Amino acid sequence: MTSRMLQHPRFVPVLPSVYRHETHELTPPDWVRAAELTLPPDAVVSHQTRFVRLGLVQGDLFPLHFTVGRDLHLPDLPRIFLHRTLRMPRCTDAGVQLATALIGTAAELPLIDVVCAGDWLLHRGLLRLDSLRRTLVLEHWRPGAPAARQAADLLRSCSRSPMESQVRCLLVAAGLPEPESNADVVDADGQFLACADLYYRWLRLLIEYEGRQHALDAAQFQRDILRYARLRDQGYAYVQVTQAMAASPRVLVETIHRSMRAAGYDGPAPRFGSAWAAMLTAPAPWQHHPRRSRGAA
Repeated sequence: MTSRMLQHPRFVPVLPSVYRHETHELTPPDWVRAAELTLPPDAVVSHQTRFVRLGLVQGDLFPLHFTVGRDLHLPDLPRIFLHRTLRMPRCTDAGVQLATALIGTAAELPLIDVVCAGDWLLHRGLLRLDSLRRTLVLEHWRPGAPAARQAADLLRSCSRSPMESQVRCLLVAAGLPEPESNADVVDADGQFLACADLYYRWLRLLIEYEGRQHALDAAQFQRDILRYARLRDQGYAYVQVTQAMAASPRVLVETIHRSMRAAGYDGPAPRFGSAWAAMLTAPAPWQHHPRRSRGAA
């Protein structure tokens, strides 16, 4: 298409030299592709942007993170941050290897988000914990490696969703016992009752995340009602967690702790000190200037 044709109102610029049709709303993978078309061919998808095409948007979508293995200077690029490194990690056609992308994510996002991303990758068989640990040894110098080592100790492949991982991390960060993830709950005869998102077995207490689909799907809603009725009949307690509750992490932990005490827990109360702050606080920001070099991941 000629530059004159692109001046027509039906073509909307999104990035330098990249346009969309006025009727098309860009999805997260579309934005990644648009950035690829803007950048040189040797700039590869990295950090948390590497997970977008896999179906995970962790943290804010923007800026989109790419890495290049040379001292490349470009004009300011809206919505894109280009990392420069002298030692490129191993890459595939999709971008940097996932273990290194997770290390890069640890340089950008709070520890809780890194754990959620790592759990998501492990559960889907996209990443192996031993591979991550080997990469941490080989690439220990990369920004994010210390935080990624902390995250590696907290990863659980049995966690099926970021919200399950998030609630588990909040409980651990507050000094409460770690619940089991996706554990089967049975009645006195050993008959299956439910698979708990999070489970304090010795307290007979389940923690269940109620996503919007549970309310919008009538069949699922009915199954949930019957399942909770069976649990109550068998003497199990449960806490239902919603997205709105998760928006107030401290209140959420205190709510779960009250249910734990009601179920017989007599251990220490939750603490919201340094471990809590370390879980929820983002790393000190780098100076996001397009001409400033920075370690890549």
